[in-house]
Amino acid sequence: MKKVTGLGGVFFKCDDPKGMNEWYAKNLGLATSDWGAKFEWRHLDDPSKKGTTAWSTFPQDAKSFNPSSKPFMINYRVENIVGLVDELKKENVTIVDEIVDYGDYGKFVHILDPEGNIIELWEPIDEVDEAKAAG
Repeated sequence: MKKVTGLGGVFFKCDDPKGMNEWYAKNLGLATSDWGAKFEWRHLDDPSKKGTTAWSTFPQDAKSFNPSSKPFMINYRVENIVGLVDELKKENVTIVDEIVDYGDYGKFVHILDPEGNIIELWEPIDEVDEAKAAG
């Protein structure tokens, strides 16, 4: 079974998320919005499929990183999140929450690594290039 298929995103806490977004936009050219930025790319094995990798800043008091006390969270793209969570449970990996389906975005679940780092697993709904699909 394929497990991680790529990096879905990098999220980190900071004192001033808006100011950080502006700094990264001005100094590094990231096209930021209130939630951060996204990098679009195409699948190597099927260029008609688009994918994204997210980059987001969060306030220091963000609860979405709990129960980890670390100031960052990494999101990994996965295939078959249900099967992967079943395998992780057999290996006694800490599963933080239940799998949640966010429709057009895909399915998400959070786990902890051995050092307490929060990891978000994401089974995305990848977009197909509409021009190629229509043609």
